[in-house]
Amino acid sequence: MPALLTPRHWRRLLVGAGALAVIAASGSWAERHELQTKMEGLRQAAAAHVLGLRGLVEKHDFLPHAAARHPDVQDLLRAPRDPALRARVNDYFADLQATTGAAALFLVDRAGVTLAASNWNLPSSFVGQSYRRRPYFEDAVQGRRGIFYGLGLTTGQSGLFIAEPVRANGAILGVVVVKISLEPLQAAWMRGADPVVLHDSRGIVFLSAVPEWLFHAVRPVSGTDAQWIADHRQYGSRERFPVLPWQAAPRADVAGFVLRTSAHGRRLDLLALDTPLPELGWTLTVTTDTKEVAQARQLALVLAALAVALLLLGVLYWRLREKRFREQRSARIELERRVEERTRDLEEAHAFRKAMEDSLLVGMRARDPEGTIIYVNPALCAMVGYGADELLGRRPPYPYWHPDDGERHARDSDAALQGRAAPHGFESRIRHKDGHDVITMVYTAPLVDAQGVHRGWMSSVVDITAQKQAEARQRDQEIRLQRSARLASVGEMASTLAHELNQPLMALSNFAVAARALAVQAAPPEMLAGALDDIVGQSQRASEIVKRVRAFINPQRGQYEVLAVDNLVAHAAALLGPELQQAGIALRLDLGAGGAAVRGDRVLLEQVLVNLIHNAMHAMQERQRGRIDLASRRVDGGVCMTVHDEGPGIPPEQREQIFAPFFTTRPDGLGLGLNICRTIVEAHGGFITVDSAAGGGAAFSFTLPVSP
Repeated sequence: MPALLTPRHWRRLLVGAGALAVIAASGSWAERHELQTKMEGLRQAAAAHVLGLRGLVEKHDFLPHAAARHPDVQDLLRAPRDPALRARVNDYFADLQATTGAAALFLVDRAGVTLAASNWNLPSSFVGQSYRRRPYFEDAVQGRRGIFYGLGLTTGQSGLFIAEPVRANGAILGVVVVKISLEPLQAAWMRGADPVVLHDSRGIVFLSAVPEWLFHAVRPVSGTDAQWIADHRQYGSRERFPVLPWQAAPRADVAGFVLRTSAHGRRLDLLALDTPLPELGWTLTVTTDTKEVAQARQLALVLAALAVALLLLGVLYWRLREKRFREQRSARIELERRVEERTRDLEEAHAFRKAMEDSLLVGMRARDPEGTIIYVNPALCAMVGYGADELLGRRPPYPYWHPDDGERHARDSDAALQGRAAPHGFESRIRHKDGHDVITMVYTAPLVDAQGVHRGWMSSVVDITAQKQAEARQRDQEIRLQRSARLASVGEMASTLAHELNQPLMALSNFAVAARALAVQAAPPEMLAGALDDIVGQSQRASEIVKRVRAFINPQRGQYEVLAVDNLVAHAAALLGPELQQAGIALRLDLGAGGAAVRGDRVLLEQVLVNLIHNAMHAMQERQRGRIDLASRRVDGGVCMTVHDEGPGIPPEQREQIFAPFFTTRPDGLGLGLNICRTIVEAHGGFITVDSAAGGGAAFSFTLPVSP
């Protein structure tokens, strides 16, 4: 039988077990400590990425709101065929895009068709494209603000779309959309050492530092979600989203989870942390390699084993002091080298985090529970004009508080220190060190350390001075435009009345002179009665013109009826028969409408023909004799009427402005005749054009839709 264990053997067993326990405890402690350090780094990295994402969105968030209130944008939605207005809106959008750095801005009518865009002059222009089925358009056209991330239908490039409804007098006229590109952010992620992933509410990865993970899902996508994505073409023609090869295992000692996966053809063991962005419906996942955790555990095990071994060797091999001394010196050198490497790694990691904080465009300020400033970043120092040495350690009132808002600053500071700060932030006016005012938005959140202890309050400060100045300029511009529009409307209406009443008033004067001559000559009563009837007729015509001008202002007063086109042409020719005969000009009719009819106001449409014939007569006033051709013919879906003279024609450089108000080539003209003609034709759903005829002269043509 084997001999029983002696006390000496028991002591050796206890010493060995204790040594093993110490080594295992050291490895576990080192692993937990490294995990906590890694997790703190992940929290800071997640906070920096979240601030960057939100800053990018907030930088462009005001664009659709401001553009939707631009008068040219609203006018284009009311008159989408106006080329000059479309050109102004295109230039306005292009200028906004170049100034703000947005990917694109475009305007969509209620039918979903793009009317103007910042890229109107590029091959990939959005103009004319339909975005009716895009979710951001569906939200905005119903009066809600639309936010949507997906691939562009036209360019195929990804981006974040922010849509705002364009309202006027309580009605939604269309939608203004701004597209923000996140590709520079993804490129920055790809240059980093650790993978970063951004996925939507359905779990689909749309932004990733690892290209092979793009458009994969972190969990299976339901058939309903896949169908919705395919119907709205959120990710182009993709209809299937394979599940990522991720094996996630939660840990009880940290807030994140361990992720086992593969990338770039190699296996990865990562420590990951999810950060939700509820306002955007996204989730940000930041990761870091756990290789250093294993290395820390191994290093701790090695150090503990070395310490135990040294202790045992000191007891067991006391007689070999020289040999033990050499071994200790070698172990110390190795330990110092590893400690130096670890220290250098920590310094580099700290410098990298510090560089990330210094590169933020948003001002950051940390305060302890009593309100003492304990941290500021360079962005805040530049915003207020004071250096970090002038701000650290300061308690309220701070040197950048505006002297006129001292009570408000104190009230907001007390509310933040007591945990009652508004979650959506508050506006604050501060005074720069050089004396100018800065308008800011301040967001405050609790400052909690890795152990969960509340250390104070962290505030992010955003400079919105430029935005406020832009809004003020926009309001002033709108007021000036409204005042100018009212004055122009009054002047144009007065000029229109003067122009249109000129002909019947001249006819009244001529008929009155004739009646007086008949009375002096004792002419037969029926001739005098005929002249008086003509006076009454012209008076009634002047009254009808006044009514029709009022109908321009209030279209509901127009007297619309079904009219035969050939009768309109014949009656207009009869009205001007005496003047044409006196001027020695022949009027040739070519009635080829084939009995077609249009729906409209008889007096207004006759006035269009009369004005065009009068213009033709004035164009031929230097000729002793001449001819005017008045023709009507059927065209696709309508009837076209043309007045062709034998005058000098219209120079090419004047054709663009021939229909503009107050433009005239006659010394005694008002320049309103052709503008009135275009207004009447467009009010009847038609259009008017001018061309130089092949045989010389000018040819004015207007087309009206056929009445069913």
